Amino acid sequence: MITIGMNYDVREGKGQQFESVFKSVLELMEGMEGHKTSALYTNVYQPNSYLIVSEWTDETAFRTFTTSEKFGKVVDWGKDQILASRPRHEVYGQDEPGNAAARCPVDHGSPV
Repeated sequence: MITIGMNYDVREGKGQQFESVFKSVLELMEGMEGHKTSALYTNVYQPNSYLIVSEWTDETAFRTFTTSEKFGKVVDWGKDQILASRPRHEVYGQDEPGNAAARCPVDHGSPV
């Protein structure tokens, strides 16, 4: 299992539209082989700053998603319409026996 953090800063006034598009992307992700779970979080101190925490069976499955044509279209649209800056993706680590620190510190079971 691998946990990915996808950080997005959106333009002023575009947060609700970003959240709506995320729901569509989540539907796409749920159908992708290797996708386990994803959740969207916002920074209470910077409401236009979002984090998507996504768990995948492995990095290859995540890369297959990010190089898909559908994801590419959403990214292109986002650059033109929604995003204030380039997205930042972080690999938090892979779950391996004895490697409890590999997971993102966000509690996936209870988004605020």
